[in-house]
Amino acid sequence: MSFPHIFVHLIGGAVGSTVLTASIIIIATFILEDPTTMLVGLLAASGVISIPVALLSLYAGIVFGDLGLYGLGSLARSHPRLAKYVDHELIAPLRVWIETRYVLTIFSVRFIPGLRLPTYTASGFFRSPLLPFITTAIGATMVWTTLLFSASYWFGSLTSEWLGWVRWGIAAGVLLVLFLVGRHNLRAYRKKDRKGAGDTNA
Repeated sequence: MSFPHIFVHLIGGAVGSTVLTASIIIIATFILEDPTTMLVGLLAASGVISIPVALLSLYAGIVFGDLGLYGLGSLARSHPRLAKYVDHELIAPLRVWIETRYVLTIFSVRFIPGLRLPTYTASGFFRSPLLPFITTAIGATMVWTTLLFSASYWFGSLTSEWLGWVRWGIAAGVLLVLFLVGRHNLRAYRKKDRKGAGDTNA
């Protein structure tokens, strides 16, 4: 059973309990952030979830996840057992970005699939200021998540009379595009990093 089916099944069973519904959404954002946002938008358009509960749960889950990435990076600096979970070759080149344009970097990577994880982990690893990280991450989350949720809600309202497999098929296609874009961005970053390292060694 795929993530969307599991998520929809869990939400369906949690309807009637605001706390349980919010908890499932928050936990789901830790696993797959953008797909969860889109699925929640579709469910809100169908009346399964109220908009305030949906948005507040998404905001909370995503921000907690961002803090978790920062914390993982920070702990990896001093705990060897956690260091293996941090791709040092990937985060090391981000140090210049973080030290020279910290707020802009934290804000902008929210909108670039594939770069949030290494950037936010690097912020913690290099012990960048926490308060600017939190405030910037919250601001970026509110912008990006609101836009993605609104687009999904609009799509869900527009296609409410469509056949289920058509509606969910289009949504799955959008998720696949986001995944491919994120993978492309990450590979392009790795390639640029290797090229830069080669030029330095030369």
